[in-house]
Amino acid sequence: MAYFEYEKDDGKAEYYELLQELMERWEYEIVEFKSATGGYSEDKIGQYVSAISNEANLAGKQYGWFVLGVSETGMRRPVGTGFKKGPGTLMERFKYMISQNTTDAMTFLDIIELYPVVDGEPKRVLMFKIPAAVAGMPTEWKTRCYARSGESLIPLQQYKIDAIRNQERRDWSKLLLSGATIESLDRDAIAFAREKYKERRNQPHITEEVDSLSDEEFLTKIKLMRNGQVTNAAMILLGNAEYDYLFANAPTIMWRLYGADGELKDYTIFRIPFIRVVDQISAKIRNLTYRYMPNQLSLFPKETQQYDTWLLRELLNNCIAHSNYQLGGRIYINECEESINITNPGDFLPQTIETVLQTTYSPPFYRNQLLTESMVNFYMIDTATSGIKRVYRIQRKKYFPMPDYNFSTANQVSVTVYGKVMNDQYTYILYEHPELDLETVYLLDQVQKGQSIPKEAVAYLRKHKLVEGRVNHLFLSAEVAKTVEGEAQYIRNRAFDDRYYQDMIVDYLKKFGVGQKKDFRKLLMDKFPDVLTEKQKERKILTLLSALKRQDKIDTDSDNPRTCHWVLKK
Repeated sequence: MAYFEYEKDDGKAEYYELLQELMERWEYEIVEFKSATGGYSEDKIGQYVSAISNEANLAGKQYGWFVLGVSETGMRRPVGTGFKKGPGTLMERFKYMISQNTTDAMTFLDIIELYPVVDGEPKRVLMFKIPAAVAGMPTEWKTRCYARSGESLIPLQQYKIDAIRNQERRDWSKLLLSGATIESLDRDAIAFAREKYKERRNQPHITEEVDSLSDEEFLTKIKLMRNGQVTNAAMILLGNAEYDYLFANAPTIMWRLYGADGELKDYTIFRIPFIRVVDQISAKIRNLTYRYMPNQLSLFPKETQQYDTWLLRELLNNCIAHSNYQLGGRIYINECEESINITNPGDFLPQTIETVLQTTYSPPFYRNQLLTESMVNFYMIDTATSGIKRVYRIQRKKYFPMPDYNFSTANQVSVTVYGKVMNDQYTYILYEHPELDLETVYLLDQVQKGQSIPKEAVAYLRKHKLVEGRVNHLFLSAEVAKTVEGEAQYIRNRAFDDRYYQDMIVDYLKKFGVGQKKDFRKLLMDKFPDVLTEKQKERKILTLLSALKRQDKIDTDSDNPRTCHWVLKK
């Protein structure tokens, strides 16, 4: 259900989609809505910060949401809020005030200001992204811990306090690297980090403060150094390559170029610092211009680069952020003729890519929390934790195949990005149906690649006439097969489909000699597409028997249709 309107091309479209999803689900332990048309108690917000943070931790989520400007009673709809409306400094001071009264100076991960349109009028909505309590430490507000009970705020129960305090999860990137000091870091990398941090914060007083700090003070401020010692995260992003021996396993990235014959043609190994390594790798990749026809009506081909620059940066930086450096593996970028494969040591925390593509998905935690936060601060990765979804959206917009993630190898995550069209029919259907959501496009992509998908997904695609064929031999619907060649392929697929059922009937008669309609019903009913009704399946059986009779392969042993048996024709 749509609760408001918004521009689909808006830069914050993903947040508008998320707001729709949150309003559909409505309030639960890690989501709270308040109308706050005029304002709202800052102290009350602090209590909700504590409650939502603690509940997110216990729910295994990375964060929760506190939303102002949405009606709490009656019809669900944005009503607009006046909370902290004005100069950006008002919100910055509010964030600072929150940090002064919470555990470990915790504050919002992000504050998103939206203007959804209701009855033609934009309404101001504020979405506060609240991080989950860190492992082992409940989040307090003014020395008290809060929780949720339905829609109410209550003190955090003792059993929940014990559950959080008994957690243990070490952030390897936050650990100090033995023997590493400020002298072990690259000064140019630190200078670059300063500039990106100021750009990310984009506040005059923060720029002034950063400029006044020494390198050590700056790195201490952003937690990459503690008590004069350097963290693993600082060394990965800003370390001097001459000191990478301080790691038990020095992190490296290797780019390899393969020819059409699969032979290795070139390679380069990159060492720390990694803060600018993606630019160096991107300069190596051959990003050629690709021309193709996204539809059959245009006389002019579409031109695009094989790989979107932002897409490559996001995937490469994700590898840096989420690698398991304790395994000692290397990040690989394998460039082939029509695709790029990227692998990193570790495992994929969401477990499946379908989970990530869900609009309301939020990671349970980050493997390298400090490293990830630092990369966000330096504008290296997406702050909305939706980078992978944006990667898929980019490929969809180009009508290219979706990226393929592979988790079959232990302790390794692999993703392949394609730089050309794989199946014209897939491209046509995406062009003709831009309204398809990302999860549906992902399923169509699996079909074009011949991958199996769940039965309920097959039924969904059939319901919308996007695919046809057997479960284990799906093909894109004839609706998009508009060329003669496409129609011929469709007819071949349909013919093969019918032959499959006919062969089953013939094999049955070879084995048992005779058969009645009830026998063929038992044989075929569960083999037919789920989209067919029972009556349609019954008619399908008669159609198949009639076709075999016309082909002179089978016949009946009497003229009575109710009592006759079907037999092979001699």
